[in-house]
Amino acid sequence: MKKLRCIYLLFFTISCLASLSAQEKEVTITIDTLSQQVYMLTGQGGNIGIYVGEKQVFMIDDQFDRLSAKIKTAISSLTDKPIAFLFNTHMHGDHSGGNARFNSEGTLLIAQDNVRNRIQTRQKVKLDAKEISLEDYTKMLPEITFSEDITLYDGEETIMAFHVHNAHTDGDAMVYFTQNNVLHMGDTYFSERYPYIDLKSGGSISGYIGAHRKALMVINEDTKIIPGHGRPSNRAALEAYVQMLEIIKNKVLAAIAAGKSLEEVKTTTALTSDYDATFGTGFISPERFRETMYTSLKKQ
Repeated sequence: MKKLRCIYLLFFTISCLASLSAQEKEVTITIDTLSQQVYMLTGQGGNIGIYVGEKQVFMIDDQFDRLSAKIKTAISSLTDKPIAFLFNTHMHGDHSGGNARFNSEGTLLIAQDNVRNRIQTRQKVKLDAKEISLEDYTKMLPEITFSEDITLYDGEETIMAFHVHNAHTDGDAMVYFTQNNVLHMGDTYFSERYPYIDLKSGGSISGYIGAHRKALMVINEDTKIIPGHGRPSNRAALEAYVQMLEIIKNKVLAAIAAGKSLEEVKTTTALTSDYDATFGTGFISPERFRETMYTSLKKQ
């Protein structure tokens, strides 16, 4: 019996490793052309933004470390210009996991202040556990940080990055290409699905809605939006998304005022039922979204 159990465990382990390997091989980097100079790359993790300038490339986010070679191949199909700037919209690994593979002597890594602090904290644990090298630890960290906003210029293009407070996390920043009229919102926008709001890392539902309101002040009807996850979007879709969030927020607030518990809100499908078919089929289920709403609103 013991021998059979060992054989079963060995078979199970091999099967899991084979499955993971297959999943990695199946990841394909696809490219959407949003303007003459701006592209969106989709693979596994957060959407990547690529701006091809006069002499150099401005890159936004880099997904997971293991996908770096595929991402570099996809970028090389667009241009042979060097990546001069890499921008992290926030600290999560599906947006910053490839930092060490892209952060070279010719590339400057930029992020909001809190992003560097949180990446440093997480990577220091890995460094102390000898899971990563000192070189990779150093290259994971943004070299230029800012508090509220930063502006870069490339020929006729003005690239504006601005911090939005306590939205998806406490370090979110959006990047707007003014001439190309493309806005990368990072994970402050999950197109066509309920959002993941990282409450433990400073996110909040009120800040999340506030971030959308700020984006709507910047863009117009012709703006192309790169969401953190999902397909490219536009102003009309973002307006509808904000309205959805506001309606559900008000319903959850009413439930809290009526003395409803977390468990009651989680199981009350009527709070989100009008939107579940459209937004509830992604990573965040309707029940989990109701839980996030309740927990965030109770805090404030």
